[in-house]
Amino acid sequence: MSFDTIEYNKRVRRALEHVRNSTTDHYPEIRRFEAEDFTDPARAKLERDRVFGAVPSIACHSSEIAKPNDFVTIRMPRNNIIVVRQKDGSVKSFVNACRHRGSLVEAQPSGRARLFSCPYHRWSYDTDGKLREITKANTFGEVDREKQGLIEIPTEERHGFVWVVDRFGAAIDVAAWLGEEVDRILAGFELDKLLNVKSGAFEYEINWKITQDAFLDAYHIQYAHPNTAAKHVHTNAIAVQDFGRHASSTTARKTIDRWLEEDPGDMDLTPFVTEAYFLMPNSTLLRQPDHFELLTFRPDRENPERSTMEMRVLAPSLEDSGWTEERWNKVWDKNWKILIDVIQQEDIPILSGAQKAMQSDDAGTMLLGHNEYINHVFHRELAKLVATEPKGIKRAEDTSVSATAQPQPVAGG
Repeated sequence: MSFDTIEYNKRVRRALEHVRNSTTDHYPEIRRFEAEDFTDPARAKLERDRVFGAVPSIACHSSEIAKPNDFVTIRMPRNNIIVVRQKDGSVKSFVNACRHRGSLVEAQPSGRARLFSCPYHRWSYDTDGKLREITKANTFGEVDREKQGLIEIPTEERHGFVWVVDRFGAAIDVAAWLGEEVDRILAGFELDKLLNVKSGAFEYEINWKITQDAFLDAYHIQYAHPNTAAKHVHTNAIAVQDFGRHASSTTARKTIDRWLEEDPGDMDLTPFVTEAYFLMPNSTLLRQPDHFELLTFRPDRENPERSTMEMRVLAPSLEDSGWTEERWNKVWDKNWKILIDVIQQEDIPILSGAQKAMQSDDAGTMLLGHNEYINHVFHRELAKLVATEPKGIKRAEDTSVSATAQPQPVAGG
């Protein structure tokens, strides 16, 4: 039995003990924070630059760009980007901006393209970022095509996700960022074999940290979701594993109550719990018995009181499921509707109210309690990143950067 399995089984049984005793794992301190952490433009810029511009975050699932020339466009915290599957099967990302006069070269949210073309003057680029054509080139003047390809953003595909560091010239190493334990756990999930069967992006007038915080704590379930989630999941009774940058929480389902008065022995209790993995800086991966749900939260580039929340349901393909097509569609349509309804009708109104409350000049100092363990991990690691200025920052025009060590504008043909 591997170390991960041993630790997982310990957490599951600790979660059962918490239900029996009305307890939960405790973080060693209470954390104080201020309302301006969620409203201050200067703080928001530091987060965009020192968090999203410095460390890997998930851009999409690999199945969203399954074939060569498949692409998605994403509004990241610092850049609008195109993520595109290359002819050799690798993935690259580029700033979605023409190097002539700055127009978007791709306006669609997703699709398949042989090239990217600016609608303004029809400059075009190959999907590997190379400058393909300058219209009326004989009248335009001398252009160094080596420097005018699309600006490449550091990108790596790992564990079924495409990760980016949202800054030209940064280095990316997803395995190092995850750490040995989390990297091994994600590998074991075989997320690369799943499909993104349902997904959506939703914009809210809420700071991204407020939404991320809501999907890290099991303290609010009984009060915010009395007629939905609280009927199925216990409140404020979690077992945590703190990996350093990341963390996991095990929450007991109400079905575990059959074992409150007796010892389950060596029985596998996986069906009786929900496992959630917080992947710093901005994702929660929920492990369900037959699928995964990924929730990702990104700050707006201009307004600290606005953010985008992306939701994905990751599940086996129709062929791998062994189900009929009718059952497959019915199951995932139902799961998606439940997820959307609970979040939109129950979470978002409360979180919108929280954002409005943060706008008060005299809101006062607020608190994270001992029982809000994963929230502590999030804010602890976020504070470290915000306090650290990224090193070796390069401008997109600086082509002296090594192409192997750090991304640079792709040379034109």
